[in-house]
Parts: sequence; structure tokens; C-alpha cells
Amino acid sequence: MSKNKKEKQPAVETAEAVEAGMAAEEAAAADTQAEGASDGQAEAASQPEPESYTLTAEEFKTVQEHIQTLQKQKDETVALLQRNQADFDNFRRRNASVRADSLEEGKRECIKALLPALDNFDRALQAEGAGDESWREGVRLVHRQLMDSLQKLGLSEIEAEGKFDPNVHEAVMQEKAEGRESGDILAVLQKGYRVGEKIVRHSMVKVAE
Repeated sequence: MSKNKKEKQPAVETAEAVEAGMAAEEAAAADTQAEGASDGQAEAASQPEPESYTLTAEEFKTVQEHIQTLQKQKDETVALLQRNQADFDNFRRRNASVRADSLEEGKRECIKALLPALDNFDRALQAEGAGDESWREGVRLVHRQLMDSLQKLGLSEIEAEGKFDPNVHEAVMQEKAEGRESGDILAVLQKGYRVGEKIVRHSMVKVAE
């Protein structure tokens, strides 16, 4: 029995030694934290306080005038930038408008140049007995294709029925006609067209006296 007690004694002493070592480490860590806090406080205490400077009335006035000058320069710069921005926006709008007008004018001139060809197709289709039916059908097909292409560009035919309208019609002939009032359109001698709201060619008409 005494031999077993002697074998267990070293294990107890070892556990006590481990606990003592841990306690010593914790104490050392606490000392280190305390020293760090003391160093931080000492460093903060060693920093110099910001200096304060009292301006004289003359110095204060000079600083105030300088601030006002800077504020005025800033306001003038902002106003200049705003004017430049407004000028640029106006230029961009004018440029876009000029570009759109130029494009529309180009379309009108192109269509106007093609109108004589369209007139010749109309005359060919109106001529009685001109060519056989297959030839006339071919002319109708080409006429329809040309007209469809021009309509996609904005071309539309001016109506020439009813009363003469000097805004869209051009009277090239007059004659008396029974049962018709003066100014009535009797016949269309050449079709008129517009592109959008712009007239590219007035309708040439014959009207009643």
C-alpha cells in the first residue's frame, strides 16, 4: 500500500506545477497590458496642445475680405460654367434641328427629281391601246414599286377635287362648264405632291370660269 501512494505523489505535484505556471503567465499578461495603457497615457500627455491665435481687428478684416473675394470668384466661375453649359445645350439643339432640316430637304429634292419618271409611268398607263396587257402589267408593277418607295420617304399625292385652292393647286386652264360653279376643278393636268407638310409640286388643274 505504501508503495502505491509513493507512485501517485509525482502526478499531484505535476498538476500543481502546471496551475502555478498558468497563473504566472496570466499575471505577466496583465502587467504587460497595464504597461501599455500607461505608455499610451504618457504619450497622449506628451502631445502638445493646439496653439490658439487671436486675430487683431485689422487681421480679422483682412481675412474676411479674402474669404469674400474667394466666394465671389467661386460664384463667378459657377456662373460662367452654367452659361457655357447653356450655350452648349442650345448649340446641340440647333445643330440637331439643322441636321434634321437638311435631311428632310435632301429627301424632298430627291423625290422632286424622280417625279418626271413617275409622270411618264402615269402617261403610259393612261394611253389607250399602248402595248399588250403583259406590257401594261409590267408598267403597273414598276409604277407601284416606285410609288411605294417614294411613299416610304414621306411622299403623298395632293387631292385635286372640288374647289380650287391656290395653296396647293395651280390653275393653268379655265373654261366654261355647265352645271359647275366658278372655281370648280374640272381636270387634273399634272398631279401635285407633298413630302410631309412641305409641297414639292403644286397640282396643275383646269378650273371652271
